[in-house]
Amino acid sequence: MTERWMHDPDPALRPAAHTPEVRFDSAGIPLLGVLHVPAGPGPHPIAVLLHGFPGNERNFDLAQALRRAGYAALVFHYRGSWGVGGTYSWGNVLADAARAVPGMRSLAARYSLDPQRVALVGHSLGGFAALMTTAADPSVRAVAALASFDFGAVAQAPDAVRREAHAMFGSDLFPLRGTSADALFDEMRAAGPAWCLAGLADALAGRPVLLVAAGNDTVTPPPLHHAPVAEAYSASESFEHVTFPTDHVFSDHRIALTKAVIDFLDRRLR
Repeated sequence: MTERWMHDPDPALRPAAHTPEVRFDSAGIPLLGVLHVPAGPGPHPIAVLLHGFPGNERNFDLAQALRRAGYAALVFHYRGSWGVGGTYSWGNVLADAARAVPGMRSLAARYSLDPQRVALVGHSLGGFAALMTTAADPSVRAVAALASFDFGAVAQAPDAVRREAHAMFGSDLFPLRGTSADALFDEMRAAGPAWCLAGLADALAGRPVLLVAAGNDTVTPPPLHHAPVAEAYSASESFEHVTFPTDHVFSDHRIALTKAVIDFLDRRLR
C-alpha cells in the first residue's frame, strides 16, 4: 500500500494529492461527494465507495488507504440522506450508485482519472448496491462487497427475520428524508427475488468479485447474507471471499479489511 509515483524521480514535478468536493446529478438531484485524488500524474484507477444505511460508517479510512495505494476514491451521499436533496428509497440508492460511475468518468480529465478502470466497493446496503450496479453495468471492472445486506433473501425470510429488518429500518431514519420504516420495508418486499444477490451470479461471471463477511455480524449474519451468495458465485474463477471474526463494521479488523480490498484491486484492476 505505497504511493505509486516511483516512475517520477523529481518530487517537485509530482502532482500533489488533494481532496476536492465533487458533485454529479442523479435524476436532476446534485449528489455531494469527496474525491480522494492520489499524488502522481495518473491516470488513476477509480474506486467508488458506497456506504450503508443510513451512512454512519462512511469508510473514510478505506478511502484514504485506497488513495495511498494509487486509487482515486469517491465517497458520496445518496439522495435524501445527510442533507442531500430528493427522497430516500432503496430504488433511489440503486439509481444513485449507477449514476456515480458515469459521474466519475465525466471528471476524468479534470482529475487525471482512468475511465476504463472503475471498481465499486460497498458496505452493507452499499455492498448490495455495488453488486447490483456491477451486474447491470458491464463497464465496471471489479466489485468488492463488504458485509452485504441481501434484500431479496430477507424479503423471503421467515417472519421473525423480516420483523427485525423492519425494526432496523425504523431505528435509523433521522438523517433521511421522505421515507419511513413501512415504506422501506414495503419496497423491499415488493422487489422480492429480483433483489436476491445470489441471482446475480450469471451477470457477474467472469468479472472479479470479492465478498467479505464478518463472522460476528448481527446485522447481516453470514448464514443468510453471505453463505448462499458465496455458493452461487463459487463457479467463477474470478470470485474471492473471506470472513473476518468481527462485527458488522469490521470494528477491530479495519487494517485487515483494507489490506484485503487493496490486494484484491491490485491483482484484478491494474
